[in-house]
Amino acid sequence: MSQTADQPNVEQAPGDVPPHRYTPALAQRIELAWQDRWAAEGTFHTPNPVGRLSAGFERVADRPKYFAMDMFPYPSGAGLHVGHPLGYLGTDVTSRFRRMDGDNVLHPMGYDAFGLPAEQYAVQTGQHPRITTEANIAAIRAQLRRLGVDHDDRRSFATIDPAYYKWTQWIFLQIFGSWFDADAGRARRIEELVAELDAGTREPGEGTNPYDRPWAVLGAAERGVVVDAHRLAYLHEAPVNWCPGLGTVLSNEEVTPDGRSERGNFPVFRRPLKQWMMRITAYADRLLDDLDRLDWSDSLKLMQRNWIGRSTGARIRFAAGAVGRPGGAAETIEVFTTRPDTLFGATYMVLAPEHPLVEALTADAWPEGADPRWTGGLATPAEAVRAYQRQASRRSELDRQDAGREKTGVWLGVTAVNPVDGRELPVFIADYVLTGYGTGAIMAVPGEDQRDWDFARAFGLGIVPTVERPAGFDDSSGAYTGPGRMINSSNEEISLDGLDKATAIATVTDWLVRRGAGEATTTYKLRDWLFSRQRYWGEPFPIVYDEHDRPVAVPESLLPVLLPEVDDYSPKTFSDDDADSAPEPPLSRATEWTTVELDLGDGVQKYRRETNTMPNWAGSCWYYLRYLDPGDDTQMVDPELERYWMGPRGEGDVGGVDLYVGGVEHAVLHLLYARFWHKVLHDLGYVSSEEPFRRLVNQGYISAYAYTDERGFYVPAADVEEKDGRFFYEGEPVNREYGKIGKSLKNMVTPDEMIGAYGADTFRVYEMSTGPLEQSRPWETKAVVGSQRLLQRIWRVVVDEQTGAVRASDAEPAEETLRALHKAIDGVRDGYATLRFNIAIARITELTNHLTQVHGADTPVSRAVAEPLVLLVAPLAPHLAEELWSRLGHDESTAWTPFPQADERWLVEDTVQVAVQVNGKVRSQVTVPAGADAAALEAAARADEKIAGYLEGATIRRVVAVPGRLVNFVLG
Repeated sequence: MSQTADQPNVEQAPGDVPPHRYTPALAQRIELAWQDRWAAEGTFHTPNPVGRLSAGFERVADRPKYFAMDMFPYPSGAGLHVGHPLGYLGTDVTSRFRRMDGDNVLHPMGYDAFGLPAEQYAVQTGQHPRITTEANIAAIRAQLRRLGVDHDDRRSFATIDPAYYKWTQWIFLQIFGSWFDADAGRARRIEELVAELDAGTREPGEGTNPYDRPWAVLGAAERGVVVDAHRLAYLHEAPVNWCPGLGTVLSNEEVTPDGRSERGNFPVFRRPLKQWMMRITAYADRLLDDLDRLDWSDSLKLMQRNWIGRSTGARIRFAAGAVGRPGGAAETIEVFTTRPDTLFGATYMVLAPEHPLVEALTADAWPEGADPRWTGGLATPAEAVRAYQRQASRRSELDRQDAGREKTGVWLGVTAVNPVDGRELPVFIADYVLTGYGTGAIMAVPGEDQRDWDFARAFGLGIVPTVERPAGFDDSSGAYTGPGRMINSSNEEISLDGLDKATAIATVTDWLVRRGAGEATTTYKLRDWLFSRQRYWGEPFPIVYDEHDRPVAVPESLLPVLLPEVDDYSPKTFSDDDADSAPEPPLSRATEWTTVELDLGDGVQKYRRETNTMPNWAGSCWYYLRYLDPGDDTQMVDPELERYWMGPRGEGDVGGVDLYVGGVEHAVLHLLYARFWHKVLHDLGYVSSEEPFRRLVNQGYISAYAYTDERGFYVPAADVEEKDGRFFYEGEPVNREYGKIGKSLKNMVTPDEMIGAYGADTFRVYEMSTGPLEQSRPWETKAVVGSQRLLQRIWRVVVDEQTGAVRASDAEPAEETLRALHKAIDGVRDGYATLRFNIAIARITELTNHLTQVHGADTPVSRAVAEPLVLLVAPLAPHLAEELWSRLGHDESTAWTPFPQADERWLVEDTVQVAVQVNGKVRSQVTVPAGADAAALEAAARADEKIAGYLEGATIRRVVAVPGRLVNFVLG
């Protein structure tokens, strides 16, 4: 195996190695033995205060609780590489330290097991995805056990377990059975809404009653439609990324910038489909405002704020289509803008190609003299619009938002009226405007917006500046986006000229409101959560459809709704360019399952099941709650357990998991979705905590060398050879680069390899020594030997390498050693508490080096120092520590042994170094007793040879002596 590929390459020990040296072989034996003992004795079984897992709680009842967990892994066939354990080991070291320091620690692990990779493998092989997934889970569970992590194995589960997804389905039903009361600012039961509508104390919400008749006169079916429109989980026809070649809808992340599927490179089309949605937008303000109450990094909070994207501005209405269409009937285009002050600079309007008004506004014919740049070269507006919509449907949202891409679009053949000056503005569709942002329509102000400026230049449209430019600004070079007073912004009723931005916004918004042309409003970038997937391997929806095709909740008594067995796991695929095709999920072919007879209160009737499945996000939205007792088959979570492990600590506290560690790649969607679900559960009274994760830490990445061939394809790093400073794979030259360790870069190093070569404890110490948890770091296998040697030195402090006997003595340690010990205890404590495990290792190394230098190979170390050293290293190298602790005569595990406390008296230095200045410039340093007064400082400074030379023959005008800090001689 090539050392260039940075794989384990351990030198063989010489034949004269002492028989009891801590070698990789001995480490293996020790580690496996202690892992078996931990499992047999249930060392890490954490007791609950009540319920099924409460045995032994009396011994921890007076301890504070501490709940630490990781973002659980997806069980892929590749297993873990050395980058994965960085976070897992960080929480493990923390949980071990907190347990030793007096906390009742919960540290569980589960598996996020629904998802596309297992389904793809099932499609290719015909093997049920459960078989593949469970085998992968078993492999990763074995890897984690071999790492020595202290998970409570009784609390482990996978999201694919029916006993787990029963409660995922149950939570969906709670969301489906709820609505958001904007007046109360929280979710309420849908039955409460119906009661208020029946009583006449509430009217249907805006946009929820399509019948234009009062609730009281609506029929039962009509009332059902109105109620469904209020639900937090609802059906909606939304634009999606439809890939006929794969037969499924794709997320934005699964679509390439050129509008093709990441998997298979098939064309992807934007088209409307009826899908399940989650009304996460109702919680936008709470999701945003509660970030201030969380112990998260500023950068992570900023990512969430940007995703939610709250903006304040004005909603403005433009009458459109009266000119250019038969009969002159006008439609109303609404736009949201944060800059209503620039309304006088609007010279055209743009709708997203998917905007619902496009068809209604499209003219029958081009007006005479239509600019050929606006028509797309087609004979009628309808032809031009259809062609452009098809073109836009092939582009991903990411590509459409690319500011540098050439602007394209077509005119609808109609105009809209600018409400402030009555000018007619041509109305276009263009793909740089997206349906999902704002209202899906913009007023284009090319003078102050660069995208609008680019479009205006490409289509020969006017540009009216409304913000005063600085001297020398060239309007032909682009839009002006800087500050300035308003210009060119007045009519007979209002003038913004000369006003600053804030005053102009307030003035024009007030004018629009008085004219009925707009209102002040707040909008969000956040969109409702698309919750349907046309896949097999996911949670079935607990929903059936009645004869009117309305969704009906499956009774809780019939949960879980199990996935049926199918012969083919792939959705129906279509011709690559069949944009008009529709999804046919794999479950739609399970005909015996899709139709069911149920008695839901009106007698036995036939119902049709939902054939989409939930996204894999569903199971990861609430798994932290299930860790509290995964065997409870009567409720999602016992409220008493939730209050104990996650409840608020006091007034204003949001509660939640005490430490949550995971990759920054989940900084937005997973966290937003989990926070949304948790807030709904809080509103409905199921949990006392307002947030799921009180403290969140993103661990860094581990990077290593990767290699690409002449085609740019990655080749296995382990098989690359270095010759004369160049790199070769199978005899052909390759290029070396640095990248995040992973399967895609083919530069994986597995924990199994490292443990086999060095032992788990050495691997643990190396990973934790390379920097603070949040910091990314390089992987260098050759450097692991330094961690191995540290553990060998710690072993030698306690064990004689020749005889295997314990070397610790009962002698009192010297003061110098006590000072080194307590300094180490203080530093190690701080390192563990702040997740700077590298600092803890550095302090342990300093203490070990001190003991090695002072005692050498022949003088035993005092037990009063050796035992604390073993406990200091226990969270990092638990197997080594357990073995040494046992050999020192202790029966109990280090896991439950109190962590050492530093004695303050030994942290005070006996002596200090003080700077000596002459006329304010440092000329020397002297060492004095820590409590030396000003006179003693001056005397020591005068005795220093360097200072004596400066003072000889000089006139000393003044002496400034500050105890513990400095002495300054001011010479005349």
